[in-house]
This record gives sequence, C-alpha cells and structure tokens, in this order.
Amino acid sequence: MGQTGQLAGRTAVVTGGGTGIGLATAVRLADEGAHVFVTGRRETELDAAVAAIGPARATAVPGDITDLADLDRLYAAVRARGRGLDVLFANAGVGSFATLEQTTEEHVDRIFGINVRGTLFTVQKALPLLNDDASVILNSSVRAGDGVAAFGAYAASKAAIRSFTRTWANELKDRGIRVNAVSPGSIDTPGLDDVAGDEDPAVVKERFTTGIPLGRIGRPEEVANAVAFLASGQSAFITGANLYVDGGETQV
Repeated sequence: MGQTGQLAGRTAVVTGGGTGIGLATAVRLADEGAHVFVTGRRETELDAAVAAIGPARATAVPGDITDLADLDRLYAAVRARGRGLDVLFANAGVGSFATLEQTTEEHVDRIFGINVRGTLFTVQKALPLLNDDASVILNSSVRAGDGVAAFGAYAASKAAIRSFTRTWANELKDRGIRVNAVSPGSIDTPGLDDVAGDEDPAVVKERFTTGIPLGRIGRPEEVANAVAFLASGQSAFITGANLYVDGGETQV
C-alpha cells in the first residue's frame, strides 16, 4: 500500500513507539498525513523517533502504559492539540520464554501487567478523546494460538488481546469506532532479540524461519503497512477482525 495521504489531518497515538513495529508504524502513519504521538519508556529512543519523523509531524510523550498517571499525561498532551484522537495503535508489549515449570510470579505479573492490563487502560483512557469513526488497532500475535513451548504466559496474554478486540468492537460500534487486531508472526525487531534471552538471537530467528512458507522473518514496515490499512478508510467495513502478518506461518 503506497502512501496516499489518507490520514491527512488525523491524530494518532502509538504506544511502544520508540523501536521496532511501533516506530515503523509511527513513521508510516505520519507519512499518510497523521500527527503521531509516540510514547514509551525510553526517552532517548522517543526523541530519536521524533527527529526521524519530523517534529512537525510527531510528538514524544515518555511514559509507561502500566502507570495510569503516565497514560493520563499522554492523553492530556493529545487533548491539548484540540483535535481528538482518530487512530490508536496499542502496540506496547513484552515477551520472554518460560516453561510451565519455570514460570514465576514475576514473569506472569510483568507480561500480563504490560500486555493485558496496560493495553486495557491504554484504550479505556483514550475513550473520551476518540472521535466518532476512529480506528483502534491492538497488537496481538500469532503466538496466541499456536502452542509454542515455553511461551505460555505470553501466548495467553496475546489471546486476551484477541478477545478484547471482539468485545470492544461490539461495545464501541454505536460510535462508529472500529477495533481490530494485527497478529504479527516472527518480525525482525529488538523485541525479538530480547525474547531470545540467553540464546543467540540469530539461532532463535533461524528456528522461527523454518516454519514460515515465505522463507524469511518479517520486517517491521510490513506490519506497519497492515496497521495503516486498518487505520484508514480502506478498511471501513472491517471491525473485530484479526489480520495475520506472518508470511503464512500459521495459515498454510
């Protein structure tokens, strides 16, 4: 999908916008004409993102989606712009390997705190700002349903995101607000490197690649293209859906 300016004059928020899929999406939405608010925990990365996008097209609001006061600051900045909110990409999330036997309270609390609780309040606190006919896109994952060993807590958290998508699409339909999910497969991001933990990231990527019909892992820009589609009027008759961006990994 080429850049067509189809989001001209719109306001967007991207959580986890400093690197990876979040950064690629922030760039893409700005290229489509939106003013993008990027948030995340690492201020240096956010500043670099705004510099790359252009200060006239992006605003950095450092914060942690697990901190409700940080979310309030984010949406206060959006409110101050005075145009409401048209696109919300709830992208921030974390993952790491742990078998059932290895799983600890800290592991579960971290993953569910960010991926589930953080996403829920990211969207809830946006509700007063969302314009009618806005688009909300949640970042789920192919791991939500494929049973990869040692990924149980992460998979369950992403299955919750898929469930939120359906429920919120139903709850927000009277305002014309569409809620959809993207489910990336194995994407070459710093987050994938983090998931590798003590393993060599190249080995982990190669292991994932063997199951992808297209023969490679994906690029962040390819997920950004899918998000831009769901953010735009081109997807006006799509809500409650889950768009796989996985090179066929879970499809064929």
